[in-house]
Amino acid sequence: MAGLLLVQVAVILIVARLCGLLLARFGQPPVIGEMAAGILLGPIVFGAALPDLHASLFPVASLPALSALSTLGLVLFMFVIGVELRAPEGARAQVLAATRVAGLSAVVPFGLAVAIAPLLHARMVPEGVGMWTFALYLGVALSVTAFPVLARILKDRGLQQTRIGRVSLSAAALLDVAAWVALALLVALAAGSGYSGLMRTLAGLALLLVVIFAGLKPLFAWLLRRHAADGTLSGTVLAALLVGLFSCAAATEWLNVHAVFGAFLFGACLPRDDRLMRCLVERIEHLALVLLMPVFFALAGMDTTAEAFTGAGLGALLLVLAVAVVGKVSGGGLGAWLSGYSVRDSVAVGSLMNARGMIELIVMKVGLDAGLIGPEMFTLLLLVALITTLMTGPLLAWTGWRRGTTEPAAGARMVE
Repeated sequence: MAGLLLVQVAVILIVARLCGLLLARFGQPPVIGEMAAGILLGPIVFGAALPDLHASLFPVASLPALSALSTLGLVLFMFVIGVELRAPEGARAQVLAATRVAGLSAVVPFGLAVAIAPLLHARMVPEGVGMWTFALYLGVALSVTAFPVLARILKDRGLQQTRIGRVSLSAAALLDVAAWVALALLVALAAGSGYSGLMRTLAGLALLLVVIFAGLKPLFAWLLRRHAADGTLSGTVLAALLVGLFSCAAATEWLNVHAVFGAFLFGACLPRDDRLMRCLVERIEHLALVLLMPVFFALAGMDTTAEAFTGAGLGALLLVLAVAVVGKVSGGGLGAWLSGYSVRDSVAVGSLMNARGMIELIVMKVGLDAGLIGPEMFTLLLLVALITTLMTGPLLAWTGWRRGTTEPAAGARMVE
């Protein structure tokens, strides 16, 4: 079985890297190609084309080992996201604009998602999941923005210090925090332990927040200041960080909330130090992104099903996609316009907020693991995440914000 696992990882890495390089040639973030590789390796493409070879390479008995690797990748990735989460330069001068963009780019798609939830509930949701629970989950899933993918898109185009780049990054950071909180509450609610169980989970989360931010935060700040003042982590300090990370992840898992929440919270409690960030990227992020996250994408692909497209499935996909795009672009754009941006810049901001990327995939995986959605809805949301992220670059270019642009093609109405 160990030999098979190694072959599986090798195949996953080859396909993920090839797809990433292919998408990069078209100006897309490589991670989108790696996400697409997960679909290619799943039952919809590889399994349908070569069912016997697919069954031999990815037998059901081998999937728990891949699942363990993907969970490790998720935990490490969300830890780095927590460490990276900070206000970009210049954000203090535009907190109100970022709040408007974040709020409306969440509220509009959330409201539209709740409105269409009754149309999807009967066919796309596992038995026992209430309509309102599903509606709230769908609202959260369609409201998220992929902070890391958004940052990568802006960086690749040299737009991270432009007015649309700064406000979009600030809004995405605010939105991601709110989305994780809402999703954690939904997962706790769906645990099925009743009102008393939910109260225990919420009390446990509140206690964990106190432990992390009142106890671990000053402890690790002292540890890093004392033993990693130059930003270089020794093996012992890195081990201490990993112990804290896995302990917090295990705590949220024990509380019936996914391990990614504990990892994110622990990362968020660490000092905002660029030297520490660079060191963690070298030690942890490369391992997580290059090796473990492709395994997560591949395993997510195994959860897709062609049954999502039977009957009214294609119509459901188009409906969810329309809600996702219209909600995000109009909500984020309206928030920017109310903050004084020109119409074209507002559309650019809304288009950036429409990038969902791997954050959407993590939200979907959490929902699938918690039983909030089934394979059919998971498949549709995965395609929505891919399509909306692929749209970001072309929409951004259409608004006049091309690579290296310092001012849009059309005059701006706002003054920062």
